[in-house]
Amino acid sequence: MIHKIYLITFVLFGLHFPICQTLPELVSLEEALAFGEQNNRNIKKASMEIRKAYKDQWSTIAIGLPQISANADYQNFIELPTSLIPAQFFGGNEGEFAEVQFGTPQTMTAGLTLQQLIFDGSYIVGLEASKIFLKISENIFEKTLLEVRRNIVQTYSSVLLARENIDFLKKNKNNLEKNLLELNQLYENGFEEEESVEQIRLTLSGVKTQLRYINNVERITLDMLKLLMGFPIKSPLILSDDLEKLTNDSLFNFKVPENLSLDNNIDIKIAENNLLSETLLYRYERSKGLPRLSAFLNGNYTGNSESFTFTQQGQKWFGAALLGINLQIPVFSSLRRSALSQKAKIAMLQAENDLTETQERILIEVKAAENDYKLAVENYFTNKENLELATRIEKKNQLKYFEGVTSSFELREAQLQLYSAQNNYIKSIQEVIQKKLSLQTILNTTQ
Repeated sequence: MIHKIYLITFVLFGLHFPICQTLPELVSLEEALAFGEQNNRNIKKASMEIRKAYKDQWSTIAIGLPQISANADYQNFIELPTSLIPAQFFGGNEGEFAEVQFGTPQTMTAGLTLQQLIFDGSYIVGLEASKIFLKISENIFEKTLLEVRRNIVQTYSSVLLARENIDFLKKNKNNLEKNLLELNQLYENGFEEEESVEQIRLTLSGVKTQLRYINNVERITLDMLKLLMGFPIKSPLILSDDLEKLTNDSLFNFKVPENLSLDNNIDIKIAENNLLSETLLYRYERSKGLPRLSAFLNGNYTGNSESFTFTQQGQKWFGAALLGINLQIPVFSSLRRSALSQKAKIAMLQAENDLTETQERILIEVKAAENDYKLAVENYFTNKENLELATRIEKKNQLKYFEGVTSSFELREAQLQLYSAQNNYIKSIQEVIQKKLSLQTILNTTQ
């Protein structure tokens, strides 16, 4: 399981500070995993999503905290507006109007406004939702980390298996070339048929072709390992572990706990958090029917002048302040809120079904993965024994052939049987590694 402290520390500090990291040229499997956890691009992307979730959470919290804004307004009337006032107010004739201009040509106003949310049901739900979103981001990070670890182990072992296959093919090639040399001498001296020489050449040609192919596979797989680790493709990388170290007893003796708990399975975690998310969305839609209460405090100063004298010490400023409370009560939405609430409830029920299905599916997958792993282990020991047997048979047939007891066809059959046993042995190791990784990934125990 990905430890919480490790996760938070990695997220908060792992990418904030650039580290001058010296590239290793020699890495064990554990060192490759450690390097990949810090440099794999998908892990970096997932960790950035967690950092974004933290920022989203704080932005949601900030909605309920005091909000202060400042404003400034400057007006310069090129021509003051004229107002018409009944002339009788100034002793004039009734029915006539006096033309009057109020104020000064230039005005400046500056002030501050403080706003505070007092109650909002959707805000309370939003706070809880931001926590769930953070958990979902952590789940994605954990799943990404599990997949990257799994792929690094598979690819690292694939490189070693390719090299083991190369060793087999080189031995086969050298043995065939030695046999071909001896047969050519026998053929030139008239003790062997040409067909026997051609049989060996045919087998040798196939082995050489396979060797060239596996050499290319080994280079490509090593480059793929570098990509998974976040290691520069063109930089040299040497694997310090060998196949013997990977095929130790722990590879073949993994046990599923008797009191199996699937709470640690990452897919179940994601389904649980998805249910929480849909439940909060349902509560959010219902909270839209609650009132919203907020308060505000506004203060400003206004200055008036015939010219721009607002920066001078003698400028007069007139203050004003206002305190208010705003209450919004949803009354009628033509059943829109009700429809959205019912829709959210359906989504919540769907998430419940998804969680139940995920739990049951994972339980079946664990049993299937355990069964596949046990079968792979049995096949490995069978193929290992078959390889030893095929090796002895090929050696015996080779001795018998040069003693004239068996034919070239029988020798070639024994050789092909050996090559098939070698190939099955390599595949069986790969199968055990893959099946064990699949089982560990489901149980979230790849560490």
